[in-house]
Amino acid sequence: MRKISKSQFKPRALELFREVEATGQPLIITDNGTPTLEIRPYAPPHTSPLDALRGSVLFFAPPEDTQG
Repeated sequence: MRKISKSQFKPRALELFREVEATGQPLIITDNGTPTLEIRPYAPPHTSPLDALRGSVLFFAPPEDTQG
């Protein structure tokens, strides 16, 4: 993740915005070396909480029948 100071960010803001859009990589803005802002591409919210998990299960083994 790239970091840049406020003073360096100000004159290059449009260039840096385009870079974030093109690469998808966030940019951290610092103030006296302390991270204060993060600029990242917009990601629309998921329509369902389950959408965030979709495709994340790689393997599922059903539980054994324990009542038998």
